[in-house]
Amino acid sequence: MKEDMAIETRVLLLGIYKREEGESLNDVLMMLEHAGVFSYKEGKGHLKTLKADGYLLDDRLTVVGTQRAAEIQKEFTLPS
Repeated sequence: MKEDMAIETRVLLLGIYKREEGESLNDVLMMLEHAGVFSYKEGKGHLKTLKADGYLLDDRLTVVGTQRAAEIQKEFTLPS
């Protein structure tokens, strides 16, 4: 597991974790491109990184991917 994951890759992993039912990985990439996080081409590269690191399998999060995404979600949550 890579702890030094790029912020864009972390945001993509969180976006995949939070996606609505019926949304594809491509939909998530397009939303993040529209938000200015990265270009579509860069997003595809981050997607390949997530797959190579074992966070995604068959367009779904693995157990490790789900755990890491939950950790990332906590990092982005403001304390109350």
